[in-house]
Amino acid sequence: MPVPRPPAASPKPAASKTAHIRLQKVLARAGVASRRHAEELITAGRVRVNGRVATELGVRADPRRDRIEVDGKRILAEDLVYLVLHKPRGVVSTMADPEGRLSVRDYLKDAPGRVYPVGRLDYATSGVLLATNDGDFAEALLHPRRAVPKTYIVKVSGLMADKDLAAWSAGVDLEDGKSLPAKVTLLRHEDGKTWLELTIREGRNQLIRRMGDATGFPVMRLARSSFAGVTSEGLRPGTWRPLTSTELTTLKKDHGVPKAIPTPLPAPRPDRPAPHASGPVRGEHRGRGDRAARGGRAVPRHEPSGSRGTPQQDPPRGGRSRGGTREVPLHEASAPGPGADSDRRGRGFARPGGAARATDAGGAVRGIAARGRRGR
Repeated sequence: MPVPRPPAASPKPAASKTAHIRLQKVLARAGVASRRHAEELITAGRVRVNGRVATELGVRADPRRDRIEVDGKRILAEDLVYLVLHKPRGVVSTMADPEGRLSVRDYLKDAPGRVYPVGRLDYATSGVLLATNDGDFAEALLHPRRAVPKTYIVKVSGLMADKDLAAWSAGVDLEDGKSLPAKVTLLRHEDGKTWLELTIREGRNQLIRRMGDATGFPVMRLARSSFAGVTSEGLRPGTWRPLTSTELTTLKKDHGVPKAIPTPLPAPRPDRPAPHASGPVRGEHRGRGDRAARGGRAVPRHEPSGSRGTPQQDPPRGGRSRGGTREVPLHEASAPGPGADSDRRGRGFARPGGAARATDAGGAVRGIAARGRRGR
């Protein structure tokens, strides 16, 4: 009598290569950490997939079906978010600071998703800082091989001659190696100081300040006006906006990221309050023009006086305005002329009661190099 055969087992569905991706990429896309830091979380045994600890970097997972946890908290995939923040001076670029100083987290609290900064800006440096929850995006823009351009407005002590500009352009010998060739444009000389526009394609720590020290031209003021072609035009210090579809398309064309262009996010409310740093910023020259008017409180250089979110009225030309200050447009900021940012006499960075105050706000960051009038 023939023995009946058991029914054939139904074949298991083939794993989808598109659904199962490396675990570190899942964490990066979810905004948990950058790809590199996600690898450290995995090897440290802090990540579980469906209840089992994953310690190998080759583990793959399906973010839509698998239960993925980091330190016991389940990770859910978020929509990818791309922002640009106008970082003020006196703010650290990390998401937390053990010394209790203001960090970019304080300015990104109402941002959609768990975003983190793409790279860093020095504590005393203001300007463009991208933020995202897309680890691939951040890693691509920070990789040295990409040579992403970063443009700064630089104020140094001393009058730089053509040979000095050529030295910065060709590369400066530093303790960790010669700096890469850079694009240097002289903006103007004034009161024993030099204003430059500098574009570099590397991200070494304190690079520009060290270039200044090595060549005898200490950096007095530094602001980043562009990162990978993205500017902070129209943003006050401490505010952010989503990247536009045009900016994301250009980034993808030039640098290969993001992989897909998301639906543009709505702009944040203009009247939302933002924290502000007070007091002097270490590592920067503090001029008389940054002090408050007689009898008033000190106003940080990056914060317009008056109510936040309320448009400031331009004071009468040649006169003083007691009520507020005005931001200096980009076209005025780059215009050479006498009276622009004299730390000795307080012009340019006028007192809150003065006719104008050139801040590192508004159209790009060149407002720091603007002309100011001392209406008398």
